[in-house]
Order: sequence, then structure tokens, then C-alpha cells
Amino acid sequence: MRPALARLARGAGRVLRGEWHAIVVDPVRRLAHRGLSGLLLAFVAAFGVIFFHDLAQHPAGATWVRRLGGVTADLPLWLSLLRTPVSLYVPALDLPVWAGITQLFLAFALAELVLGRARTLFISYATTLAGTLTARAMIALGPDGWWGLGLPPAAGQVLDTGPSAAVVGLFTYLAVVRRAPVVFTLTGGSMVWESIAVPNLAGREHLIAVGAAVVLGVLHTHGARLRHLLRSLTVRRTPPPAARRETSLAPAAVPAPPPPAPARAVTSAGSRQCDGFRTSTRAGTP
Repeated sequence: MRPALARLARGAGRVLRGEWHAIVVDPVRRLAHRGLSGLLLAFVAAFGVIFFHDLAQHPAGATWVRRLGGVTADLPLWLSLLRTPVSLYVPALDLPVWAGITQLFLAFALAELVLGRARTLFISYATTLAGTLTARAMIALGPDGWWGLGLPPAAGQVLDTGPSAAVVGLFTYLAVVRRAPVVFTLTGGSMVWESIAVPNLAGREHLIAVGAAVVLGVLHTHGARLRHLLRSLTVRRTPPPAARRETSLAPAAVPAPPPPAPARAVTSAGSRQCDGFRTSTRAGTP
């Protein structure tokens, strides 16, 4: 038992040390190299949430916040897609805003330092949009559709999760590409617990965001290997173009020439032709 426990402890220590360097040490080094400009998206997201939260405290402001960033499943699809980017800055009114801002700032800061701005924006938008579209599909299924995964029509009037789906998606994606099992367990496990404890629309959208982030992370990590595997399978099933071209351009079979006619025998009674000269049968010379 002692050697097994010692190996287990050493393995756990290596995992934790690697995760500490991947999630904390490396981003801090990049922050020291790039300065506060490396946290641009994090500051924009945090100030955006604060702005929309303060604006929603007034009746007229709440109306405008809902018109600009309120996404529900009963809206037309084009309007939901138009409001989804703004919904990343609209916090849920029933949750503590400062705790959400802290999580939002940390998620965008780590993602921007590790992934870059373009990929951070793509992952946050893709995971949020995945939850939004899946919620519409669940409501379309109905409460009795597909093993109980459907939702009643009343869920179409519930506001989407806002920035929380993006936060969950970013943490999950970072955990997959950086091989951080502790962060993945905390993020995915908390979402599963939330969906079990409070089975509402937000919990399901968070689970969808986790699933979408896992798929995107696996594609990014093993994308080259998957492309190589698909390419090898395609090459095995389909002959190469050069071989097909050589087969199509190969000349047709040429029939063999007919055999030469047999030479006629020369008799002593008649004259014969030899190399264009006439010979004499008497002298035997040309």
C-alpha cells in the first residue's frame, strides 16, 4: 500500500504543479511582459457589466437594457442573434453583481493572456450562442419531448444567462487546452450540481456551454491529429489523382502486326531477282 500511495501522491503533485504553472505562473509572466494592455477585454467586460447594472436600476434604463441585450427564446432568431453580443454584459438581476464581475474579470483576463483576444471573443460568443440556440430547441421539443429534455413554452420568456455562460465556457476551454483537471472539475462539477439542485433554464444553458467548450478545446488540441487521420482514411479509399490521370490517359492497345508473308521459292528454270540485279541462270553470276 505504501508504494502505491507514494506513486499516487507523486502523480498528484506533478499534476498540481503543472496546472499551477499553466493557469497561474505562465499568465502572470505574460502579464508582466505585456502590461495592463493584456487585460483590455477583461476591463471592457467588467466595466460593461457595471454600466448595464447601474443602468438597469432605473425603470427607463431597465427597458433599454432589455431591448439592447435581453435575449429570450420567444424572440425571432435574427433578433436573438443581434442581441447576443450585448447580452454578454447584461448581468442577471437575481445574482450578486460583484461576485459575477470578479469571475468575469478573472475569466477574460486569463483567456486573453493565454489565448489572445480574437480566440477569447470567439469562445465566449460561441459558448453563449450554443446555450441560446439549444434553449430554443428544448422549448420547441416541448415538456414531453425527447426523454424529458424539452421545456415548457413558458421558459421562452426567461432571460438568458448573460455573461455567466461565457465565463463557464472560457474556464472550461482553458482547462481543456491547458490540461488543468482541477479547474475542469470545479467548473464542470459546479455546473452539474447547479443543474441538479436548481433544474432551470440557466443550469441547462451552463451545461451546454461546458459541452461546447469541451468540443472546441478538443478540436484545438487534437485538431492536427484528427485532420491527419481523416486525410489518411480519404487517401486509402480514393486513388490519388496522378494514378487516375495516368489510367485515363493510357494509350489504347495496338493490335499486333500481321506475320510476314512466306518467301517464294526460286527455281532453276526461271529467273530470279537479287538486290535489284538480274541474274543469269547459266553463269550463276549477276
